[in-house]
Amino acid sequence: MSKLSILLVDDEANIRKTLTVFLESRGHRVRSVSSFRSAMEEAGLSRYDLAFVDLRLGTDSGLDLVQPLTKSCPWMKIVVITAYASIDTAVEAMKRGAADYITKPFTPSQLELVIMHIAKLVETEKQGTALRKYPEEQHPEASLLSREPLMLRTMELASQVAASEAVVLLQGESGTGKTLLARAIHSMSSRSRKPFSVISCPTLSHELLESELFGHVKGAFTGAVKDNPGRVAACEGGTLFLDEIGDIPLAIQPKLLRFIQERQYERIGDHLTRRADVRIIAATNIDLRNAVEEGLFREDLYYRLNVVQIDLPRLAERPNDIEPLAENLLALFNANNHKTVPGFSEEVLRMFREYPWPGNIRELRNVIERAVILGNNEPVSADLLPESMTSKKTPLRLGDPVSLDKIEEQHIRRVLAETSSLQDAATILGIDQATLWRKRKQLGIQ
Repeated sequence: MSKLSILLVDDEANIRKTLTVFLESRGHRVRSVSSFRSAMEEAGLSRYDLAFVDLRLGTDSGLDLVQPLTKSCPWMKIVVITAYASIDTAVEAMKRGAADYITKPFTPSQLELVIMHIAKLVETEKQGTALRKYPEEQHPEASLLSREPLMLRTMELASQVAASEAVVLLQGESGTGKTLLARAIHSMSSRSRKPFSVISCPTLSHELLESELFGHVKGAFTGAVKDNPGRVAACEGGTLFLDEIGDIPLAIQPKLLRFIQERQYERIGDHLTRRADVRIIAATNIDLRNAVEEGLFREDLYYRLNVVQIDLPRLAERPNDIEPLAENLLALFNANNHKTVPGFSEEVLRMFREYPWPGNIRELRNVIERAVILGNNEPVSADLLPESMTSKKTPLRLGDPVSLDKIEEQHIRRVLAETSSLQDAATILGIDQATLWRKRKQLGIQ
């Protein structure tokens, strides 16, 4: 069983001593306190996996400590302990966010069962974090939770379509969470135990993209030094997510259409026809109908992809979600950076509400990660925000009476805000990473 860091909150000295000896004998690290205030102070100083909280803390109620502790340390599991057990208090404890509930007097075996349950939860969460491969997946799951009608309809449609085998097209601006929603659809589907894989269409050349999709045999082209089965084969039984499908080359589109319709394909350099059971979810930040009219996208592929279209709203269209999303991201980056930044100043929350968020959730993520890295254990203040948020200047538009250098600077700033890596930004801007790095230094962009 994993060794846990445990906070014990009980106003009875004998209980604190007995539990501390028992828990430490099992290899856990224990810190015990006697009051509401001491518990909050200790939670702000160290990272704890588990807190045992007594229902009665002198004149205070342990139930009132559950939510503040959860807000301060979202990763910490809370178990309420009491000699005054009732169904009502158990239900209330769970409603407020407690992970479990145990009554006094409890036996060592009962206590060990509770700890084993919590240890499994902690281990599962750690494994989930270790398995993350893409920057977009570092948004907490709550990024998809919402109180806004637009996003609620989006999630309802995603839930309905998840149970089907239909091809899904996710439409939304860069940074709105298309990859996260695709993963959620996969997780809610009958394919959830099978692989989920992502291909970013704009980042690969024609030849590499086809090879990444369908695979190749050794010697099929220069650099093909060994066989590559491709993502389609690797995703057997699962889901393949094609991000920014609008950038897929015309030459590959007939092959993708055939695979979607017939589930058949050939590897590059191989005449053997193969079959695969893979669900396709695609995403785009452009209007594919316009691409069809301009001859950049096949009409038959468009209609085959667009069986069910789900539109993701811009962050600016989710004003009531901005603060909860910011708090969830703050908890994530606190944990990742071993910080305890407690929240946001009122001025920052106001700025969050008024800012247009051109980079959507990805920009919000970058802003908060930066603030946590640069900040200390005080609420995020305006001086920790990037210049793009604190500047009073209105955004420039094409045709404004300004120099090309100024237009270039704002364009680079916006692309950097909307992308998850320097390589992605350089690809969009049509320059190499070294050139972009130099331009950032020249312009003073962080």
